[in-house]
Amino acid sequence: LPEREALRRRLAELWDFPRWGPVFRQGGRFFFPRHDGLRNQSILYTLDHLDGEARVLVDPNQLSGDGTVALTAFCVSEDGRHLAYGLTNGGSDWQEWRICEVATGRILPDVLHWVKFSQSAWTHDNAGFFYCRYDEPNPERPEDAHFWQKIYYHRLGTAQAEDVLVHCSTEDREMGFVPTVSDDGRYLLIHAWKGTDDENAFFFKDLTDPAGTVHDLLPSFNATYTYVGSDGPVFWFHTNARASRGRLIAVDARRPEPEHWRELIPETDETLQAVSVVGRRFVATYLRDASSRVRIFEQDGRFIRELELPGLGTVSGFLGAPDSPETFYLFNSYTTPGTIYHYDVDTGVSRLLGRPELRFDPADFETRQVFFESRDGTRVHMFITSRKGLVLDGSHPTFLYGYGGFNTSWTPTFSVPYLAWMERGGVYAVANLRGGGEYGEDWHLAGSRRNKQKTFDDFIAAGEWLIANGYTSRQRLAGGGDSNGGLSA
Repeated sequence: LPEREALRRRLAELWDFPRWGPVFRQGGRFFFPRHDGLRNQSILYTLDHLDGEARVLVDPNQLSGDGTVALTAFCVSEDGRHLAYGLTNGGSDWQEWRICEVATGRILPDVLHWVKFSQSAWTHDNAGFFYCRYDEPNPERPEDAHFWQKIYYHRLGTAQAEDVLVHCSTEDREMGFVPTVSDDGRYLLIHAWKGTDDENAFFFKDLTDPAGTVHDLLPSFNATYTYVGSDGPVFWFHTNARASRGRLIAVDARRPEPEHWRELIPETDETLQAVSVVGRRFVATYLRDASSRVRIFEQDGRFIRELELPGLGTVSGFLGAPDSPETFYLFNSYTTPGTIYHYDVDTGVSRLLGRPELRFDPADFETRQVFFESRDGTRVHMFITSRKGLVLDGSHPTFLYGYGGFNTSWTPTFSVPYLAWMERGGVYAVANLRGGGEYGEDWHLAGSRRNKQKTFDDFIAAGEWLIANGYTSRQRLAGGGDSNGGLSA
């Protein structure tokens, strides 16, 4: 191809910018992952204060010559002194967990094996953490290595053989778990999952009673529940139970039955994506036509304010603690790489902390929101991004992207290849097909299983709309999607 070398050079230029991950504060220190632009893997850093110099904690790029070792998960102790983290090699699901002393960077001798699909959660005495592992594979029955996940507790400075079994299923070999310690440190919350199903369950254990049993909290696997925080024995959950677009409920461990739930933030006509607790307030992130909105609520559910965002895009982050009003978030759009902001939930003041130095001008591009009718008359949303001043004469090469599955919401995200495509006159369109999560659980189910044809109908209708409205022609329209999205293409 005659432009191949020029395009390769341009892609390398565009990719050469720093990319931040979520920033959070723990034990008086700040932690965040950052990618410098051209290395294989992101690096985990720490800061003693925001104006200080970042220090490397874990650099996976130094652990292999070919970039195949990756940092998969990490968790900082409550006092900020220790970091537990998982590494994987060559794309394997298996992880090896290590522990780092934050102040010195020293790697402790503790090593945890046979870990897979696991997060970790430190106890509030900072003595150790909960994690999930499988039994060591039996060469005679290797298939057993993928079943019967268990929660263990690891105490710092001890061998893995001494870890204490906390919980496992005795009936369902496919059940897996995510451990979380409550805000006051008293309870272990156990998120139970099965395969790729959205529905999950929750159990809990009182950590003041080491010999105590694990109790049911939300045991039915009848909806999606995400733990948000707690006030003593009352736990807050973001759920789609009896609320397709999501709501926030309070569940009292002493009376966890549904008839005793309290609704704190009711369902609206926008999709509730996430809720976090910052400074004893709720930070709720919504989707309105696949673009983020953020609102702040008191813990009794009273609305305080909406956070003003830079425009159409996606926000993430808002990690925080109940005793501090400080949090951070990232804003991303089709023409804006991740930009990091500091936010104070008490004052409502948001300030810019970091913006990548770009080798293009975002003002040269624009994103439009449009709606079209699918085959059965359903109104479907689509983003269209291109250079400004596009003449709708049907002449533009256009790439239509669709996913429409697994309750996944496809929201504005910066992409170097698509930017390079638009620089050369291409149009990039993203249709929010049924089967995704942009409009809640009903939208997901409308494009699932026996309804899957509706996902394909939406994709076809999106292409027809682009042609009918002068963006492109049949000869200049291409379509695609990753993973599940490939079915539509």
